[in-house]
Amino acid sequence: MGELFANPFTVENLFTLLMLVLLQAVLGFDNLLYISLESQRAPKEKQPYVRKLGISVAIILRLVLLLVLSLLIDKVNVSLFKIDTSFMHGDFNVHSLIVLAGGAFIMYTAVKEVFHMIAIHPEEGEGHLGEGSKKSVGSVITMIVLMNLVFSFDSILSAMALTKNFYVMATAIVIGGILMIWLSDGVSTFLKKNRMYEVLGLFILLIVGIMLLTEGGHLAHLSFFGNEVHQMSKTTFYFVIVVLVLTDIVQGRYQKKLLAKQEKANPSRHA
Repeated sequence: MGELFANPFTVENLFTLLMLVLLQAVLGFDNLLYISLESQRAPKEKQPYVRKLGISVAIILRLVLLLVLSLLIDKVNVSLFKIDTSFMHGDFNVHSLIVLAGGAFIMYTAVKEVFHMIAIHPEEGEGHLGEGSKKSVGSVITMIVLMNLVFSFDSILSAMALTKNFYVMATAIVIGGILMIWLSDGVSTFLKKNRMYEVLGLFILLIVGIMLLTEGGHLAHLSFFGNEVHQMSKTTFYFVIVVLVLTDIVQGRYQKKLLAKQEKANPSRHA
């Protein structure tokens, strides 16, 4: 307990704070993407307010979660129930259930929005993110806060691996939250101005859901037909993201090249 609330103003703690802020920035990418996409479900004029309030409330709840986990970290990993059948084995605790639920919901959201994009809605015009699934301000803020807490488990537990000082971890969370508020409008504006990247964003979100499911399965020691579920590493996650982004860029440039050739071959059509 004394180490938890020890003096944070030491060279070691200040260096650790810098590392934690960088860690928050890296781990917060997928969270920021979710917030930017989810906020588009709110009425247009309320979207900046939704993002700022949702992240602000989430920061407060993250601090509460940090304190609870710091004091009761051993309880989070206590087994709640086990499944032992001929094809499935698992030992589930609070941490694994939260991560599994969050991953499943994010995958469901991403797949639903992809199907909405490719569906034909003559009365709506060209389908895109959020047009067929508008929500109230309160419900969008609630989802942003809940998913922020799901994402926060990783960052908080990673922080606790670097330091036991509550003040250092809390400061890193606040700074990370302020950075998210600052960047959220920019990310959302970019997605609105570059609609083609919404599809890329949804597939990145799908990968995030898969990563959370593998993490939850690993935490629960889940196995199917004797094959254990292994957690997707951050290296693999970012490699997949880079491949998706590069594929999208190449596809976009190739499509522009084909359109330019068509216009050159048939100038009368575009006169």
